[in-house]
Amino acid sequence: MTAPIHSFDRYDEPDQLRDQLRRLLRHRAVIALGIVLGLLGGAVLALSGAHTYTSTSEVLVRSTADPYGTVSVSADNQVSMGTERQIAASAAVAVRAARVLGQAEGTAAALEENVRITNQAKSQVLRFEFTADTPERAARGANAFAEAYLADRKARNEAAAQRATRTVEQQIKTVEAAKKQNKEDEVTKAVQSQLERLQERIVEINSRDTDGGDIVRRGEAPGSPSSPGWPMLLTLGLAAGLALGILLAWLCSALDSRVRSAADARAALDGPVLGLLPRRRDKDEDDDLLTVGRRGGDRAETLRALAYRLRRSAPPAGTGRILVVAPRRDAAAEEVAVNLAAALAESGEEVLLVDADPDTAALTARLPLLPDDTRTPEEGALPDGSLLVDAGTAGRFACWSTGGGSSSAAQAGVSATVDRLVTGTGSRSAVVVTRPLLEHADALAVAQRVDGFLLVATLGTTRRDDLQRVRELIECSGGTLLGTVLDAGHRRGRLRAVLRRRPGNPAEAEPTTPVVELPAQDDTLSATRG
Repeated sequence: MTAPIHSFDRYDEPDQLRDQLRRLLRHRAVIALGIVLGLLGGAVLALSGAHTYTSTSEVLVRSTADPYGTVSVSADNQVSMGTERQIAASAAVAVRAARVLGQAEGTAAALEENVRITNQAKSQVLRFEFTADTPERAARGANAFAEAYLADRKARNEAAAQRATRTVEQQIKTVEAAKKQNKEDEVTKAVQSQLERLQERIVEINSRDTDGGDIVRRGEAPGSPSSPGWPMLLTLGLAAGLALGILLAWLCSALDSRVRSAADARAALDGPVLGLLPRRRDKDEDDDLLTVGRRGGDRAETLRALAYRLRRSAPPAGTGRILVVAPRRDAAAEEVAVNLAAALAESGEEVLLVDADPDTAALTARLPLLPDDTRTPEEGALPDGSLLVDAGTAGRFACWSTGGGSSSAAQAGVSATVDRLVTGTGSRSAVVVTRPLLEHADALAVAQRVDGFLLVATLGTTRRDDLQRVRELIECSGGTLLGTVLDAGHRRGRLRAVLRRRPGNPAEAEPTTPVVELPAQDDTLSATRG
């Protein structure tokens, strides 16, 4: 087998939106967290604003721009409503409003924060909107500010009248002094006429109304809160929380470096995904490695389909020599190697399984073995130390193992031993499983002696950076990457501790494998019974 296996994919041009939605939905917990935060925020706003009431009063501002002088200016131009709006919002008016409410002058600043003064275009009406925690306080505040503004404007008008009166009285004194100095009749008559006009001016000033305006609408106690109700705030909180959750999910998806789907593995390795092992069922979570030929299940059928796919691309002489390896320590690599050997044996091939991982318990100690007296003449030529494995209905295959760490020489010469075994198998197919590629160089040492690498990775734990490093190492060693087998992990995330321990050491707690979402459409193999 010299040519790599190429995968078919009917979805060479997947819909980008659907793929992005699938990536976002992998982080359902983050989206749910965003929704909960949004609803909590809406509830907090509803609680804080549920007792907020707003009352409105309106004041008609009279035209008093120079009321004692020029009368040729139109009424529309005699009042600057922008100026009056600023005066109404000043601290002086707030102090007067505090006095009207019977409060201390120090509360004027707080009152200013609760009042809002507006004016429509081309209108001489000021609108005072006062917000308080009760309807009665809101009405009293709106009316207090309207009255305070009118009182302030009246005080300003009266001050202007007093200034105008003093100015005219000063003119009268000046004219009377000139009258005393000049006794001529004609001059006396002119001075007397001027005095009469000035006195009429004083009467006119004093007769003018100094009120700055009228209250055309008094504030009334509102019957309902001014803030949005519970339904509106909760709806807004839900929408904001959903947007926040989607944003957080997108960030998590962008920053997540783990392999979550077959598309991620293909992008990192630039190679095909040959199989996708489904999650284990609870009843299958035991210490049995061999399932093909001894038990059924979706994983066993997927491994049979993987063997069939490898055989289709193999030369007539047999499947050849396959090196099964994982980027880092992973129990699925040994499971794939054992069941692949059983599936090839079930298809009629003679198979030798080589366990070249001295860091774990020997595979021969964990597989059902046949007695030596059952060997056939062809099996008598197997390498020394090899044993026969009973694969049930799939038949049997030979297994040679260096595992268990019983021999330091075996650990030191794993590469040489594997090289001797795979080159001496003849027409027998060989399935070799070694230590993780990124933790030891055993796999690279035998790269030239095998026909291809079969990489095993676990969804949710393997990182894309590790896959890229594996691809670079395989290319540098001159090896051929046949494809990748992805393991969806265990339903409850429990890995088998017996495959992770060294001989003689107690079992250690294994890390939990995150639950992942498998893509709905992919080019990976799936199998069904029958």
